[in-house]
Amino acid sequence: MYRFLLTPKWIGFHLLCIAAIAGMVWAGFWQLGRYQDRQDFKREVQQRTDAPIDQYDTVMASGGPGDVEWRRVEATGTYVPNTAFEVVNVSQDGSSGHDAVNGLLLADGSVLIVNRGFVAGATPLPDAPTGEVVVVGRLRQSQRASIGQTGDDGSQQLTQIRRVDLAALTPQFDQPVQPVFLDMLESDPAEPASIAPVAFPDLEGGPPHLSYTFQWFIFSIAVAVGWVLAVRKSVNERKGKPKKRKLPPIAEHYAS
Repeated sequence: MYRFLLTPKWIGFHLLCIAAIAGMVWAGFWQLGRYQDRQDFKREVQQRTDAPIDQYDTVMASGGPGDVEWRRVEATGTYVPNTAFEVVNVSQDGSSGHDAVNGLLLADGSVLIVNRGFVAGATPLPDAPTGEVVVVGRLRQSQRASIGQTGDDGSQQLTQIRRVDLAALTPQFDQPVQPVFLDMLESDPAEPASIAPVAFPDLEGGPPHLSYTFQWFIFSIAVAVGWVLAVRKSVNERKGKPKKRKLPPIAEHYAS
């Protein structure tokens, strides 16, 4: 009675179902892996941001840019005069505006790029404080243009920039530039009230990988159930029983 399952048409149907189920299960586990990676990233960022504030040199001695990103540090220096940048087309807390970026000259003669904060609307960016300043902020890795985005040309003199791209900003200084930049949280002397610290990124956002995981697994179960129904329908028809339900077109094709 079940020999029809070994006909070429049914073998093709079996292989199609197996391939669909295998692909959907793989996609489900891939989404599950993405979800786990996202959770690990969130935990790591939270651990680093919760760590005590330490001196910039001390933290940088503990690892590379990827190892220290999100750590809160304190740095002392003077802002490089006549060199300031405006990060354009920035949004924060539902408002559009721009960021103020300057280079902080450290005691060792190198420059630490500092994103001093966000200014809403078209309000002019305030000048950087003069004299010695002490800043506290989060370490960040250099920002790069994604595929399809336009990057800044560091070979030209820059005043407006799209992002804090250290490769583009390094040629703007005569001094060596540090391999990370700082999202400033506090400053002594204090910044004007018009400038707000750069908002912490939304760690809860991003694709709903866990929901996608369940969806792919449900789809794979649906294909398996469809295969069972198609087989049962063909068996019943061969026994002379009437059809009980209409199958999807692909199942009708292979079951006939």
